[in-house]
Order: sequence, then C-alpha cells, then structure tokens
Amino acid sequence: MRNQQATQLLFELSKVGRRATRFPRIDVPTGGVSDLFPAEHLADEPPPLPELAEPDVVRHYTNLSTLNMSVDTHFYPLGSCTMKHNPKRNERIAAMPGFAHVHPYQSDDSIQGLLEVLYSLQEILAEISGLPGVSLQPAAGAHGELTALMTAKAYFEDQGENRTRVLAPDSAHGTNPASAKMVGFDTVTINSTVAGTVDVEHLMANLDEQTAVFMITNPSTLGLFEGRIAEIAQLVHSAGGLIYLDGANMNAILGITRPGDFGADMMHFNPHKTFSGPHGGGGPGAGPICVTSKLADFLPKPVVTKDGGRYYLDHDRPKSIGQVRSFFGNTGVLVRAYAYISTHGPDGLKRVSENAVLNANYLLCQVKEFLSVPHGDRCMHEFVASTKDLKKEKKLTAMHIAKRILDYGYHAPTVYFPLTVPEAIMLEPTETESKETLDAFAEALRRIVEEPPEVSMTAPHSTAVNRPDEVRAARQPQLIHTKS
Repeated sequence: MRNQQATQLLFELSKVGRRATRFPRIDVPTGGVSDLFPAEHLADEPPPLPELAEPDVVRHYTNLSTLNMSVDTHFYPLGSCTMKHNPKRNERIAAMPGFAHVHPYQSDDSIQGLLEVLYSLQEILAEISGLPGVSLQPAAGAHGELTALMTAKAYFEDQGENRTRVLAPDSAHGTNPASAKMVGFDTVTINSTVAGTVDVEHLMANLDEQTAVFMITNPSTLGLFEGRIAEIAQLVHSAGGLIYLDGANMNAILGITRPGDFGADMMHFNPHKTFSGPHGGGGPGAGPICVTSKLADFLPKPVVTKDGGRYYLDHDRPKSIGQVRSFFGNTGVLVRAYAYISTHGPDGLKRVSENAVLNANYLLCQVKEFLSVPHGDRCMHEFVASTKDLKKEKKLTAMHIAKRILDYGYHAPTVYFPLTVPEAIMLEPTETESKETLDAFAEALRRIVEEPPEVSMTAPHSTAVNRPDEVRAARQPQLIHTKS
C-alpha cells in the first residue's frame, strides 16, 4: 500500500506551530531588522513556508526517494546519456576531507594535494584525447562546448580573421548549435547520408573562408563511427577551419583511438558519463576541454601548472578567454574521474569501451528481431531503433513504449532523438550491465510490442502518477505554491 505522505506536498502536511529545528537564544546584541536592511527590501509578511516536525520532514523525503528510479535501483537504457554504475569507492574518495572540505580561496600552498590530483588529471585527459592543452573549468558538457567555441573565436581573432559560421550535422546534440549561437556564430546544418553518416559532399559545398568550426560527434548519436573522419578533418583544415569533437560518446573509444589522432582540434569530456560521478537532475557535472597546442594559450585561466615539485594556479595567461567558472567548478566530479581512471589504468579503460560496444551489439541483435533498426546490424556503444512501422500498424509510438517499460521496472529509454530517425528509441546499455539484465530488458520490450496496443497506450499502470501531460507541464509549469 502506497504511503500517502509520499504523494503529498509539504504544504499539505503543514500544521501551524510545528517545528523541525529550534535555534538557541541569541547571545549577541541585536537591532531591528529595519536597521540592517533598507525598507524597500523587506516583505510585509514572512514567506508562507510549511511548518513541520522533524519526523514529518524525514519521512516525506524518504518516501519520495522510494518513488525515484536511479542507477542503483534500476537499469537505465538512456541512449546518449550514458547512465552507468558509479563505483561507491570513488564516492568515498571524493568525500575525503582533503577534497570535500577545501575552500576555493585557500592559498595554493595549502591545497597541494588537490592541485596535484587536478594536474595529473589534466595530463591523463591530454593523453586519452591526443590533445595537449587542457582546461578543467567547464561545469558540464554543454559548458565545455561553449568554452571551446569561445577559445576558437579568440584564436581566430588573434589571427586577424573574422570567421562567422559553425557547421554541425543534422544528427548533432541540440547543444551544438545552441553553443555556437551563444558565442556569436551562425550555424549551418550538414545533411546525413542514408547510412546515417556525414554527407561529405554537402559538407564540401558549405566549406568556405567563413567556416570557423565543424562540430562533429564521433561516434555519432546514431552509434556509428564516421569512417571518413580523417578525410573530413583534412577538408575542414584545408578551408582554415577547426574540428570540434563532441565527446559525449567517448565511452565507446577509450584506449582504442584518440580524437587528436583522427583530426580533432578541440573536444570536451563528460567525466560524469565517461568515467565516474553522479549524473542527472542537471548536475553536478563537469566538462573539461582538450585542445591542440596552437589553441592552448586561449584556454580559460587559471590552469594548474607544475614548477619543480610545487603545483600552482597559473593566472598569467594574457591570451586567455578568462575565467568561465568559479575555481574549477564541480571539483568533486573531477576527483571521482581521477579515481576511476587510476583504478582502471590504460588497459582497463580499453576494456570499458570494448564491453560497452559488446553490450550494445548484443542488445541490438535481440531488439532488431521485433523493432526496426534503421542504421545497420552493428553499432558502437549505442543504437537507435524505431517504432515507425508499429505506429502505422498498431498506432504504437515510441512514447507509448517508453511509458510502458516503467511497469517492468526499467527507466524509459531516450525517445525522439536524434531527430533524423522517426519515432526514435535510443538505447545504450553501457559496459556495467550484465547479460542477464540485457536479456530481461529485451524480453520486456518484446512483450510490449506483442501485447495489445491499448495496454501501452494507458501505461504506466504501476507508478504513483500515471500519465502526466508533459506538454502542459512544459508550457504551464507550477513552480511555486501559493495559498488562497
């Protein structure tokens, strides 16, 4: 039986006079509030906050947690989001006082241990990417994209060039054109071929002296490796442009190939996806970027530098784009990434990618028996299925399947992305899932496809909330509680 408290708002549980905390008597001189703050900044009445006892608060949030899905409780087949298990060992390391209790404004000499870890991580990411210049500042993948494009713009300005255009494939993450626009570039969409790869001829037709950057995700959001990536890089470089690699899918190529070796000039990592760390709900995250040596001078400052046996934050970087985040952003995520990489080592990281690709192909071989997989019989770390045919036959959509799979105890997969595949269902099992989990998930999908469509059209049937109107929720969000 579901606990009613789990579905009630704190305001609905509130009773006047209840308190979870009682503060000690003030033992210092006090003045009136009006003496401390200008009158125009004072409210006439205190905010209408809920009043609850401590057990009410604890039970409320504990009950809410039982309604959540998480990587610790459920399989997350989210394509492109790489929701894999995060080792608890790395959580304990990141919680050590020397990492967790450091203040951002401590002197360099008092945080030598942390700076050594960050410096080592810079060196490791440079080696994995094949790109020597590294900044750990960006706080997310999209922030890394933005920072890299700012770096590129500063580089061209330093060269006396005013390039205005960024090119991106039609299967790219939506953050790619958004980041370009924020930096002031115009975005040009490059078509895909029938096979799902970049249409090189269309790319060539759009390359000119105004091309600043070609942004490419490789492996792509379709789970395909661009076989002509070296040729693409050569074409862009011949036009004077730069290659930006969206590193969202590095989980497929760690230790196997390096973006710098196949022509990338810039890239970002998602350490919370590729390595280790909590992921979801908007953060916390990190988005370190790696660049070629000719772009390194323009990276955000400070950069962790080593002088003999001492580590310090180097602010003396006259060509830098400046600081893009306070200190190094979510440093705890970077520590987790360092612990993850150090635990695996070079051979272990290669096995991570090999197993991620193996798991994705194993799941693909089962799913293609009952769902269309438009782009081939093989994939990298993820693949995209489609319910286009089912929609015609049974009116069964990708959204119906996503909602129904919740009844089987699995998080919904990514749906309707990439936009190049109609009724897309994007699946990424990651290397951390067992064969038994993949078999059970594939069987659940098969049952959903074979059962009467009206069952899925009214799903989920087992969740606290059945079928919320996601369109209305986006257009008319209820962000605050007001009392009538």
